[in-house]
Amino acid sequence: MEEIPTNPDAESRLVQWFVMRDLTRPNAKWPAYRLLNNEDIEYFTPMTPRLTVRRGKREQEMVPFIHDLLFVHASRETLDPFVEKIATFQYRYLRKPWRQPMTVREEEMDRFIRAVNTVERPRYYRPDEITPEMYHRRIRLMGGQLEGYEGYLLSTRGSKVKRLLVELPGLLAASVEVEPEYIQLLNE
Repeated sequence: MEEIPTNPDAESRLVQWFVMRDLTRPNAKWPAYRLLNNEDIEYFTPMTPRLTVRRGKREQEMVPFIHDLLFVHASRETLDPFVEKIATFQYRYLRKPWRQPMTVREEEMDRFIRAVNTVERPRYYRPDEITPEMYHRRIRLMGGQLEGYEGYLLSTRGSKVKRLLVELPGLLAASVEVEPEYIQLLNE
């Protein structure tokens, strides 16, 4: 997590990635990410496909992987009116120091979004779903869309596909498919 400047005036104008909560129900017609989309505020919420039945027909729709997790790229000055107006839209706070909103560094968030957007269907994981057995080898990608990315090769039983694990520590992880010819093993 990133430290926020101590100057309150500079803090309110600083554009950064805030970690937000959406307390609406999963079947809400207007979840927070749709409201932000209408306001032209940059946001990211990891989406995953889900099969639903509408009017007797099965349809696949994209829904948030974790319904109450939302990343918003804006300043406090821009976000505070939305938080005050919409009771179900809140900042996520750090436990210590008290009442300091959680943020993600710009580089980490850009790296995560870029990696996730390179594949059609990334696999998302909650922090408690990643076990030490899943971390296989440390790698660097030498070519392709994710050239220069470093991380761990994800090991999943029975899978022949090579996947790179990209994380936002403590919040979310995603695995993206990588081509074996671009993988360079790193010594640890």
